[in-house]
This record gives sequence, structure tokens and C-alpha cells, in this order.
Amino acid sequence: MAGLIVRRLFQLIPLLLGISFIVFISLHLAPGDPASMIGGPTATREDLASIREDLGLNDPLFTQYFRYISGVVQGDLGYSYQTKQSVTEAIMIRFPNTFNLAIASIIVATVIGVGAGMISAIKQNTSLDALSTIGALAGISIPNFWLGSVLILLFAVNWQWFPAAGVTQPPWTLQGMKELILPAITLGTGSAALIARMTRSAVLEVIRQDYIRTARAKGVKEKSVILLHCMRNAMIPVITVIGLNFGFLLGGTIITEQVFAINGVGRLMIQAIANRDYTMVQGAVLLVATLFVLVNLLVDILYALIDPRIRYE
Repeated sequence: MAGLIVRRLFQLIPLLLGISFIVFISLHLAPGDPASMIGGPTATREDLASIREDLGLNDPLFTQYFRYISGVVQGDLGYSYQTKQSVTEAIMIRFPNTFNLAIASIIVATVIGVGAGMISAIKQNTSLDALSTIGALAGISIPNFWLGSVLILLFAVNWQWFPAAGVTQPPWTLQGMKELILPAITLGTGSAALIARMTRSAVLEVIRQDYIRTARAKGVKEKSVILLHCMRNAMIPVITVIGLNFGFLLGGTIITEQVFAINGVGRLMIQAIANRDYTMVQGAVLLVATLFVLVNLLVDILYALIDPRIRYE
């Protein structure tokens, strides 16, 4: 296991280099000029040329990239073109909101998805199974921005049960939990649908195995058969889906943060892209990519903890 962790951490280096290069080139080849965004509509050609020179935008792309990477290696993600604020500082201020939203969303997705998938598998070909399938299709199909708007209209505006927008309190407080409920449901619904379908398939495959029939024949209670024998062996593919979805949720909070006016990394990326703030976008993407790889490493470790038969050489 220690060898796996070390190998995966070393693999992280070329992966992040590749991601940073693709993002860097894509941003610089996209239409738009950071100097024009900084200078504004009244800037003269001389002003724009001076801004480009100060930012190093007149240098060849590869020179700019290697200068950026040399800073990243030293722990310096650069400074925002617009605010002159440290990119690391700006991201760290907003990251807790994004992380808390992703955690709340994956909890919602896991509870709903695993529960619905188990019920659908145990009650196969019944009305509950059909209802779960319809719910999963609806969860995948409904756009986040539409669902979020409907939830705000119903639960925040009409019934006033939850706040309409913003995150102002820590998530472990009552007010903080109330602020996260609607965004977490909005972001977690699509993942819940995927987890439900995977859970159903995995449980149906395991529940027909010989050892399940043996456990029932020995008189083991059905609840114990499902929870102890069936679910533990069916959780490997389910954990894979949960881990991948958590990684996607960390990078997919952009729309939800915009709808609920949450000051997170996703919203920061939207503003940075609109302002052609290259360094801010690159820093945010590197953070999300790093976390995605680390989450996948954690999933591999959980495999061995759940199923002792799995060993990493």
C-alpha cells in the first residue's frame, strides 16, 4: 500500500504538468486580451503595450509557460492580473466554501443513491424499482441551474424555509447547514442518480451468488444478509462511482455557486475567465486536478479496506 501511494504521488507530477500546459496554451490561444480588460475602454495603444510588457505577455508562449512553472515549483502561483492579489491567497479564501459544498453534495448523493439503488435491487421489477429508475433518469436529465432556481423559488422565496443564496456561517452550525441544503441537493442530484443505477446493478449481481443463498439457507436474517454479506461485496464499483463523482463535484460547482451566489472557487473561475485572468484560472484548475487525483488514490486505499482480497503489489 505504501508503494502504491508513493507511485501515485510521483505520477501526479507529469499529470499536473500536462494539465497545466494544456490549460496555459488554451487560455493564450482563446480570443481576448488581458491588457484590454485591465486597461479598459479608454486605454491607448501605448497603455496596452505597456501593460503587456509588464505582464510578460510579449514573450514567446513557451517562455511564459516555463516562467509560470518555475514559480509553481517554488509554491508561487502568481498574482491576479485584475486585483494584483496572490492567486494562492485568493483560492484559499474561497476553497472552504467549495469543499464544504462538495462534501455536502456527495453526502446527499450517497445517501439517496445507495438507498434508492438498494431498494430498487431488493424490490426488482416492482413499482418501487420502476419509481427508482424514473427518478434516476430525471436526476441525470434535470440541469443544475433549473433545479437550483426551482428550489430557491419554492423553499426560499415562497416558503422561506432556507436562505436563498450565500454561505456566511460554518457548516457545523445550524445556519450553515441550512445555507448548504439547497445547493447540496442541486449539485448532488445528478450524482445520486448515477450512484443509484450502479448500486442497483452491483447488488443484483451479488445477490444471486452462491454464498448469499448459503447464508439464507443457514437461517441468517435477511437484514444481515443484505447489509453484511451483500452490500460489502457490492460496494467496490459503488465506491468507484462515489469517488469519481466527488472529484467531478469539486470541479463542477461552477454553475451551482453562480446560482446560489456562493463565493467559491467555481465562481472565482467564471470571473477569472471573463476577465482573461490567466494566472487565476490556471491556479484554480491545478487545485481541482490535484484534488481529483488524490480522491482517486483514496478510493484505491478504500478498496483494500473493504475487500481484504485486494492487495497492491
